Amino acid sequence: MLVARNLTSMQNLSEPKLSKWPFVLGDLLLLGAACFIVLSGKTPISSVRAGLLVLCVGAGAVMTILPFILEFRLIGRLAEGKALTTAVAQLENLEKVGTQISAATARWQSAQAEADKVAAAAKTIADRMNAEVQAFTEFMQRINDSEKTTLKLEVEKLHRAENDWLQVLVRTLDHVYALQVGASRSGQPKLIEQLGHFQSACREAARRVGLTPFAATPTEPFDTERHQVLEQNGTPPAGAAVAETIATGYTFQGRLLRPALVRLQENGHTPAPDPGTAEIPKSDQSDLALDAPGAGPA
Repeated sequence: MLVARNLTSMQNLSEPKLSKWPFVLGDLLLLGAACFIVLSGKTPISSVRAGLLVLCVGAGAVMTILPFILEFRLIGRLAEGKALTTAVAQLENLEKVGTQISAATARWQSAQAEADKVAAAAKTIADRMNAEVQAFTEFMQRINDSEKTTLKLEVEKLHRAENDWLQVLVRTLDHVYALQVGASRSGQPKLIEQLGHFQSACREAARRVGLTPFAATPTEPFDTERHQVLEQNGTPPAGAAVAETIATGYTFQGRLLRPALVRLQENGHTPAPDPGTAEIPKSDQSDLALDAPGAGPA
């Protein structure tokens, strides 16, 4: 306690104030003595007088500087005392800081234990979530595989159904074309007109689902990609031209479904129509054209 009081009193000390007028007075007296030595003697100045002159001037200079040196030393000692006071105060607070550090350490240890518990619980939750995610992924994969299998079966069914109704529609249009050809050869205008309208209506209905019939015009050059001769084993000569269309060809959604069945001209002349070709095309010929490679629906 006594040390603390002394330190407190040292802190309350103000900066020292040293009176400088005695030193200034002494300096003036010494300078006056130097002037008296210079003025009282004869020139040239003897060595004794010169020594006294130098001594008076030097002593005056020391007298002028001395108060500032003394004041600086006092200020330095006072600063050291204040620094010592601060150090002692900090040492007194050191015990409090140690107590606070101990309490903070205890709280940190408690927080560390709680953090370890939270980390363990989080790890357990993460493991459960991973297991749930894996199980859910496997479940979704099984559902996806089942849906893919079901969709594949449905697509196959739709393709078979599409092929069936395409064959039915093609055969129906073949029958209609055969009726229209028979009416044209009958020479009855009303019958020709009625069957022509009927064929146009049937073809328009077929175009709505993407099935488009086409026929080769007479004298049209034979095209191996769009035309097919009546004789399957026959090889058309170069520059052959179409004489008549026996059965119309078909395209489905822009792709060739069946080429047109045609008869070629013989030696540049159109042969006489065969009465048998005006009848409905045989079903085996239609099936063969529908099942031809590259001619099926998409």
